[in-house]
Amino acid sequence: MKLSQKQTTFQNEVLTRFDLFKSLFLTLPFQTVKHTGTLLPFFTTHCENGVNNHLPPEEIIDSFFNQYEQFVQEEDRIDLLFRIVQYVERQVVLFDAIEDSSFAHVSGTDDVRGLHSLFQLSNNNPQLKKQIINKLKDFSVRLVLTAHPTQFYPGPVLGIINDLIEAMKINDIPNIYLLLQQLGKTPFINKEKPTPVDEAISLAWYLENVFYSVASEIQSKIDDELEVPTEDVKQLVELGFWPGGDRDGNPNVSAESTRKVATLLRTILFRCYYRDFRIVKRRITFKGVEKYLDILQNLFYENSFNPIEHPDDETGIILENLNAVKDVLNKYHNGLFVEIVEDLIRKVNTFGCYFTTLDIRQDSSVLRETFSYLIENNQKETSFNLDKLSKSEEEKQAEIKFNELNLNYADDADALIQDTVDVIKLLKTIQKSGSERAAQRFIISNCQQASDILELMQLFLWNGWKKDSLTIDFVPLFETVDDLSRAADVMRSLYTNKHYKAHIKKRGNKQTIMLGFSDSTKDGGYLMANWSIYKAKIELTAIAREYKVDLVFFDGRGGPPARGGGKTQRFYASMGKEIENKHIQLTIQGQTISSQYGSLDTAQYNIEQLLYAGIISDLEQKEGDTLTSSQKSVIDKMAHESHAKFLSLRKNPLFLNYLETLSPLKSLSNINISSRPVKRNSDRELRLEDLRAISFVTSWSQLKQNIPGFYGVGSALKWAEENNLWSSVTNLYETSGMFNTLIDNCMMSMTKSNFNITEYMKNDEKFGEFWKMLFTEYETTKKYVLKLSNSKVLMENYPIERASILAREKIVLPLLIIQHYAIRALQSRQLSEETKASYTKLISRTIYGVVNAGRNLA
Repeated sequence: MKLSQKQTTFQNEVLTRFDLFKSLFLTLPFQTVKHTGTLLPFFTTHCENGVNNHLPPEEIIDSFFNQYEQFVQEEDRIDLLFRIVQYVERQVVLFDAIEDSSFAHVSGTDDVRGLHSLFQLSNNNPQLKKQIINKLKDFSVRLVLTAHPTQFYPGPVLGIINDLIEAMKINDIPNIYLLLQQLGKTPFINKEKPTPVDEAISLAWYLENVFYSVASEIQSKIDDELEVPTEDVKQLVELGFWPGGDRDGNPNVSAESTRKVATLLRTILFRCYYRDFRIVKRRITFKGVEKYLDILQNLFYENSFNPIEHPDDETGIILENLNAVKDVLNKYHNGLFVEIVEDLIRKVNTFGCYFTTLDIRQDSSVLRETFSYLIENNQKETSFNLDKLSKSEEEKQAEIKFNELNLNYADDADALIQDTVDVIKLLKTIQKSGSERAAQRFIISNCQQASDILELMQLFLWNGWKKDSLTIDFVPLFETVDDLSRAADVMRSLYTNKHYKAHIKKRGNKQTIMLGFSDSTKDGGYLMANWSIYKAKIELTAIAREYKVDLVFFDGRGGPPARGGGKTQRFYASMGKEIENKHIQLTIQGQTISSQYGSLDTAQYNIEQLLYAGIISDLEQKEGDTLTSSQKSVIDKMAHESHAKFLSLRKNPLFLNYLETLSPLKSLSNINISSRPVKRNSDRELRLEDLRAISFVTSWSQLKQNIPGFYGVGSALKWAEENNLWSSVTNLYETSGMFNTLIDNCMMSMTKSNFNITEYMKNDEKFGEFWKMLFTEYETTKKYVLKLSNSKVLMENYPIERASILAREKIVLPLLIIQHYAIRALQSRQLSEETKASYTKLISRTIYGVVNAGRNLA
């Protein structure tokens, strides 16, 4: 088969270079590394052969060790397995660095659409250029960084990866060799669970080293190419931040950690400014600017290294002095070095004194409990009828007075109630030091009714806020299939509530609604989750337009397709006329951050893709992007077929037991990757509704079965064919960007699956039939998605991404065999406590490498 130019480039730039650089590992001055590296190829081949022959993991590993006399004792075998895990972890890092360093050559994906394409279109079409400029006046992309644990590189390793990328771009072999030595000695795990502040510090690395420069660079390209007056364009690239603010199900987040993170973000930003300012001061040594530079020097230095407890927002003072310097340069010094001043002005306009908006998130049940508590303890002041809390939604809404009071809690109040009250009060302080943009959104998870929003609004008015100056946006989060179906009714109730209507009018008549993919996939399966969100967007858009509300959708997307990830920009490029798409907002986390935004090149590329998708989807609608009623009917019927199939799986009595027994689900709670517990209500027996979507998806991915990414899709497609709807489905795939992307992302999940690894389970007395049921649906889905896409192999239309996934899967296969071997050893053998502890630790370590390797296209 003849390779395309891009495939050849990928082969040469990534796969061949990886083989070459791998050999450097064997020359590192560490004896154990060399010994492990020598054995690893034999171990990998042994694993591959064993999997192809459907052998259980203990048979694969025992037969390997039986070839070597030095590995008779169990402790010697465990020691080598640990060393193999550590070695493979570093091979994953090496592959990451090589792939990222080659990004400019390979150009990411086959459907490159960035600012360059946008400029070409505008230059050839003056009318379109005018439309683009008008669109830019009220358009933005907001990337919200979350601490959800879907990638486990600690800060020092991220730094090494970044340095390796730069060294590999220029083939600096001596430096690469030194960095590989550093990598060999740098721990990959945290000794203790990170706190929310630790997570913020880790993610701040990306803010400081990537987003600070890229956001300014993109704004500069827009300004220069389209000649848009700076004052006419709002901030195009916005950043949001969840560590320290997201307390939903995380008892470790407190008002104090929120305060510390807000302070941290401000301090890091001023250090970025100070570094840039030193360049300005070194170059601008002319008369007339001294007093302005002195003011700026003091401002930047003090805020960087001597921050006070309650600072003010000093954005205005900074811009006033920078613009004064700019004016002097233009007026008296021929504009010499004015571009470096303009760059700093652009950054200050973008980030102010806050760097990134710190979102607050809490579950509606906690907010309801806080509301009830304050009423019960302040009945006379609130004059609220407690009986109506348990009555109809209409009565509850009518009872809320929106009165302004200063209430508080008693010392014995529940910790979550105390935190809710404290963080509401703290938000005023954060806004004072960083402007309203520093923290202006409160997200209500599990939002089920309009009163969830109205009660929170009342909580603010009971804790020092005034109606006329309530600079907070209340953001409902709809995530389960049922919540999504009710979302339109909830918003209609809010838009018709006179108090809420008055509030959003003061907020520019703008309403942000968050829609979550993760729990909806866990709740209803892949197809139903995506369709439920799409339908909800259509309904919510129609209602917002009816009430003349400027609607912003905020998508809670995880890394893999099972959590809403995949080729995200293609979703936004194909929303159609029925869905509001003026602003793009989405969460990015874990491997999404490192793979798509981990370097300057990849971050700029992916942000530009989103900008292009949002702008063009509005200006150049494709005919198939707005679905017809008959197309909607076809997808709806398939979604219900898929949902029924997925529910039958969920209701199977072996469902959770299978996951707990065969996957490392239990081990996720023992590894120090996140401040957030693996499941809600961690003190009781596991229930699916308590299990976090990340843990759910991660466990299936460790099994290499990826059930949340495809299960039910094959049955739905088969049903469509059997009911004479295949031509309609084919038409959808060919014309609807949304449906096409949905199927293509499903194929990505399946490409990352490998049922051969667990095929030994098909004859298991307890789980054999259950395994066969999963595999049958995989085979059915594979058959029909290949038929639909007219392909011979999965992801045939994305050969580079497919090659990358397959290369990574080969790297981590030894980790998967070791992991399953250790799980089965703990369950089936009598072991000493010391050996049990070793196997438990071994399972935890394998999880890191498998997750880190699964970054492809997030």
